[in-house]
Amino acid sequence: MLYKSLNPHGGDVYSEKIELDFSSNINPLGIPGSVVCAVMNSVSDMHHYPDPFCRELVKAISKYEEVPEEYILCGNGAAELIYSFCEAAAPDKALLPAPTFSEYSLGLSRTGCIKESYYLDPDSFFDLDTGIIDHILQKQPDTVFVCNPNNPTGRLADEKVLNKLLEQCRKKGIRLFIDETFLDLASGTSLKAYLSEYPGLFILKAFTKNFGIAGLRLGYALSSDAELLKKMSQAVQPWNVSVPAQAAGCAAMNEKAFLDKAVSFIKRERPWLAEQLEILGLTVCPSDANYLLFYSEKELAGALRKRGIAIRDCSNYEGLEKGWYRIAVRPHEENEVLIRNIKEVLNG
Repeated sequence: MLYKSLNPHGGDVYSEKIELDFSSNINPLGIPGSVVCAVMNSVSDMHHYPDPFCRELVKAISKYEEVPEEYILCGNGAAELIYSFCEAAAPDKALLPAPTFSEYSLGLSRTGCIKESYYLDPDSFFDLDTGIIDHILQKQPDTVFVCNPNNPTGRLADEKVLNKLLEQCRKKGIRLFIDETFLDLASGTSLKAYLSEYPGLFILKAFTKNFGIAGLRLGYALSSDAELLKKMSQAVQPWNVSVPAQAAGCAAMNEKAFLDKAVSFIKRERPWLAEQLEILGLTVCPSDANYLLFYSEKELAGALRKRGIAIRDCSNYEGLEKGWYRIAVRPHEENEVLIRNIKEVLNG
């Protein structure tokens, strides 16, 4: 838990009364019914320690992702896997795009790693471009982090750029950490097909976003580097994935139709939400994911919290200035409430 420090992330609905949370990017359709049932049915097994090998869950993930079981490591949420990766891989110098998810930098700070930033161009909607390859040649990192789609921009990386980056990292013997936690909700193409031929490729996935179970904490990593996965597992306690979380994960892996339904909903609702923000005169970054990044000259986060609505203030992201905010795509009636309140704040 956090202790005497600020919470750098969204999702804090506990410090004050929040009725609508747009600050965390969770599946707008909520939790699949089968997952809820699996968690409830697991109650009778909670007098046992969790399976430290996550046997059934690993089998389910292997079938779902179509990768060998030995390529899979489960964790207590994606964040734990980020931290255990940083400890196990122990990079000397890492390259990170900016802006991107801050947890990579926080995990690397614990290991004393030198961090180099590659600043993405706001005029190109913060898209990853081939300039990062030139930056790699200049800075010579041993590890590169990429979030696809990126958080907080929601932008999918161009496949040609991503493939060039992968080839450059493989050529130079650089580890490539790809965060695909939002990829299934963005209909993007995974790099998992390259796992067997490139042990330096590490892919991060999570149940949190796809299946709405942020409170259970469940994520997994894909890598053909068995030694790395072993070191990561040794960096955490053996019962880190709880009985309810394992049960939820097994059930979720059978919910492809639920995920497809969510993707269809997001593709319909996201353009409406973006259009409404633009009508209000706000600058919106086009997104491929279930969230939107936008800019407002007028302060919004604090004003909306007073109205019981949480959005993500992104001013603490490296590469973003004050005024940038991120909102999740939520059910339409909730989105209407958000737009109405933003309009009232802007006109107030």
